Amino acid sequence: MTLVLEGVTCAYGGAAVLHEVSLSLEPGQVLCLLGRNGAGKTTTLKAIMGLIRPRAGSITLDGHELTRLRAHEIPRLGVAYVPQGRGLFPFLTVEENLQMGLLVKGAGAETLEGIFELFPVLKERLRQRAGTLSGGEQQMVATARALCTNPTFLLMDEPTEGLMPILVAKLLETIQALKARGVGVLLVEQKIEAALKVADRAALMITGHIRQQGPVEALAQEPEVLLRYLGVKGAGKRPGG
Repeated sequence: MTLVLEGVTCAYGGAAVLHEVSLSLEPGQVLCLLGRNGAGKTTTLKAIMGLIRPRAGSITLDGHELTRLRAHEIPRLGVAYVPQGRGLFPFLTVEENLQMGLLVKGAGAETLEGIFELFPVLKERLRQRAGTLSGGEQQMVATARALCTNPTFLLMDEPTEGLMPILVAKLLETIQALKARGVGVLLVEQKIEAALKVADRAALMITGHIRQQGPVEALAQEPEVLLRYLGVKGAGKRPGG
């Protein structure tokens, strides 16, 4: 099963935001989508999830054309989304937020146990309102809710935003664990060094165009590209590197 974007073009009104974007993601792979604010990264994720309709191109999952589906049908095929800002229901409890995810495919206790292995603290917070949690705990709930759909692919938009370094490290560990479980992750992230530590491949987006994509090692060896387009001087070493 592969998630494939081919020549995807999107616009808001008369303003084009994505220009013939082509990407692919395999299960158990982490693809990091890099770019400055306004480059079109979030629009790419929303197009995959059916929240924005492409004007041209195709988005397919195992032969299914996603652009023909309504937004609520896409998670049932195995694609989940953790939006920027988390999108929780703040006045509902942690358990009630998770139930929203479980309803998508009718999952139950076995799915929850697998999620509590990743986020054991949530088991202690089930009766607590989501809006009263810390930022790190809210990100855990948002990710856990998406995982309640038992996805093959997980889209994450700026998941480390506002988190302390220790929580960023925990989130990266979670992404590694998902990769080991065979989940493909499409990661949009501003913390470039952190993202490249967990990614297998990276795609550089500039004003709605994919300018460069390939193994993260290749991008890390081009500091002038990182500095010019992302404003960072270089990338940190991958674990074990």
